[in-house]
Amino acid sequence: MKISMKWLADYVQVPDEIKAFCDQLDLTGTGVEEVDRLGDTFDHIVTAQVVSKEPHPDSDHMFVCQVDVGQAEPIQVVCGAQNFNQGDHIITALVGAELPGGIKIKKSKLRGVTSNGMNCSARELGLGNDHSGIMILPEDAPIGMPAADYLGIGDTVLDLEITPNRPDSLSVVGFAREVGAMYDIDITLPSRELTETDELTSDAVAVQIPDPELCPRYTARLIRNVKVGPSPDWLVERLAAIGQRSINNIVDVTNYVLFELGQPLHTFDFDTLDVENGKATIIVRAAEEGEKITTLDGAERELTSDMTVISTPKRAVALAGVMGGIDSEVTEGTTNVLLEAATFNQAHTSRTSRNLGLISESSIRYERRVDDHDIDWRSDYAAALIAEVSGGTVCKGIVDEWPAGDTPARELPLRVKRCQQMLGDDVPVEFMKSRLTRLGCTVADTEDPDVLSVTVPTYRPDLEREIDLYEEVLRLYGMDRIPSTLPAGRGRVGVLTPQQLIDAKLHRTLSASGMNETMTYSFAHVDDLENLRMKEDGLGDPVELINPMNAEQAHMRRTIIPGLLRSIAYNQSRGVNNIQLYEIGTVFAAHEGSKKPKERRKLAGVLAGSMGVKGWNTDPAPFDFFDGKGVLESIARELALPKVTFRALSAEDAPHLQPGRAARMLSGGDEIGWIGEIHPLAADAFDAKAPIVAFELDMNALERNARPARDYVDVPQFPEVARDAAFVVDETVTNEKLMQCMKSAGGKLLEEVRLFDVYRSDKHLGAGKKSMAYSLTYRAADRTLTSEEVDKAHNKLIDKTCRATGAEVRG
Repeated sequence: MKISMKWLADYVQVPDEIKAFCDQLDLTGTGVEEVDRLGDTFDHIVTAQVVSKEPHPDSDHMFVCQVDVGQAEPIQVVCGAQNFNQGDHIITALVGAELPGGIKIKKSKLRGVTSNGMNCSARELGLGNDHSGIMILPEDAPIGMPAADYLGIGDTVLDLEITPNRPDSLSVVGFAREVGAMYDIDITLPSRELTETDELTSDAVAVQIPDPELCPRYTARLIRNVKVGPSPDWLVERLAAIGQRSINNIVDVTNYVLFELGQPLHTFDFDTLDVENGKATIIVRAAEEGEKITTLDGAERELTSDMTVISTPKRAVALAGVMGGIDSEVTEGTTNVLLEAATFNQAHTSRTSRNLGLISESSIRYERRVDDHDIDWRSDYAAALIAEVSGGTVCKGIVDEWPAGDTPARELPLRVKRCQQMLGDDVPVEFMKSRLTRLGCTVADTEDPDVLSVTVPTYRPDLEREIDLYEEVLRLYGMDRIPSTLPAGRGRVGVLTPQQLIDAKLHRTLSASGMNETMTYSFAHVDDLENLRMKEDGLGDPVELINPMNAEQAHMRRTIIPGLLRSIAYNQSRGVNNIQLYEIGTVFAAHEGSKKPKERRKLAGVLAGSMGVKGWNTDPAPFDFFDGKGVLESIARELALPKVTFRALSAEDAPHLQPGRAARMLSGGDEIGWIGEIHPLAADAFDAKAPIVAFELDMNALERNARPARDYVDVPQFPEVARDAAFVVDETVTNEKLMQCMKSAGGKLLEEVRLFDVYRSDKHLGAGKKSMAYSLTYRAADRTLTSEEVDKAHNKLIDKTCRATGAEVRG
């Protein structure tokens, strides 16, 4: 939700210090994602005057102009507009300017003539739709003044994160009410005088709602003799400040009221609606299965029975709460307008918008709930504004279908002492009264001096219980003002659980390995596993969300890796190439016969780029499988996992990983997880650049096998004896197989085996053969070994290893 500070200032006193204001918003629960200063986007754009205008020597429609921009000498600009003359005051974008839409102004040549700027139209400046010619200013306009200052469009826009439980804040007036409560100051509500004709709207319009559950309230107004055209400058500027493009005066008013009051509106060309019994008839009904409608974006859409449409007796003309139909839209030829102001079922609106991929400002508000009270007033306000900007006349009265009727506001008790105890401070009762009143509540005393009666406004559906009132008082009072206290617990000693201890070890180990903790969404795209190329075996069935926030987050995740790959892609697209991330989170899986999904904790990590940065004499090696394996070995060491081994994964077992660079991790016979390099096709599917090393471990398996400490081993008192051995084996024989054979045959005297060389040569070893050389260490705990003992043990080891693997000793 974007809020223009100039627009907000119409209704509440705005603090001068923006940073302090944003900090206060964060403390009261409204996150500020971005602060945009609009005047900054008009850098290098100034007021100017045309000094001379000559025809272009090589064009019959362009002119070569000398333009005074307030510098020592005029600049030369080649311009194709036809609507200006010598001496006109205009707006010129200088070299280095960037116009709305990303157009950058550079020194260029047009048909061989140098141009050092651009004379701008209103559309090119983002100030309207007029593209017929450049913008002509009054004769007294100054020369060389920054255009933002002259036009008065310098503004600060806050991009706010409004939580789903606060639909009231999705409007300028609603947010002004929040600011008034924060600072305990008055707000001014907007108003417009409505003038009506003698013609009754009810004589020309009828509304039917067969199923009130789909549409709690629907109002319609008729406005005649409108003239559709450009909007006035003030309206264009208001919408442009929050990123909305001007379309025409009628549509612009509906958008303006949407953002000002939070009421979605829709306008129909009245003369295109079907007539029944002498009246244009609007029917709010469920869509028929397979019914089709062409929406305003030109796309034909097939509907299902769980969607809601606005229809006439013959056809659907709009998707309720989402988007209108193209055959009833307001065009330049429209003279009579039917204005809709309504509220629709939240769930049906959400399913319609998400299943059709049509997320709009209207649907966002309907999904969160639009208050059905005062809709008639909002309709009057919009009708008056449409008449003002279009010259139309408003018919008398309003057609208002409200089957359920007015519902009483919720009344809640507020126990003052209980509230103070819950908050941990003696918050003054007068503070509670004033701030709740500022939020729109009605606060009254009761017979019990400790209890207040609070009537909650209908636009605050989140205030359902007494504890919700406590929360409102707390966030406005400020959690930073609550004194810190230790919880009561005489004789109790707090300890960490085994799981918490393991989590702490993991965080320390991964941090020491150069990795950074992150947190990704628990929601997943339907195609995540397919894009990752990961097999679904063992992951369970997907958990589908009934009311997803958007179509790309319709399932709960079954693996953490896709979210981490998106984080890699996000960083790489912004020039950050060395990325090491990990997350400890929950994955979800549905199981047949189970009402609740199964939740499992996983540890996942990704490594992309390299550990170091490029130096003048070195290029750091990119991360590979063994870097990730080293991280897992560090985890195994710190958690004292017994008998840790890595076994190769085939391309069939792990299609999401690079063949030959993938393995599963085991502790004894218990599988801990997997590690490998992500397949390039999988990386491409998430717009990430390979190579990427990834791993995912099961936290339950880690907790089962983790031990409090490693076994104590005394410092050796007797010397070691070293021997080397090189085995020539088939390519199919793995290092793991050779290591197992040697450790089994070496007995108690064999202390350590380490691979130090792998050699291949068709000429010296033969095709399909490889030589693997090992360093072996022998030691006895109670004596110094003799050469004879070592030779005997070593020869026995070689003999058994050769017989078990078919190896030959390389001389």
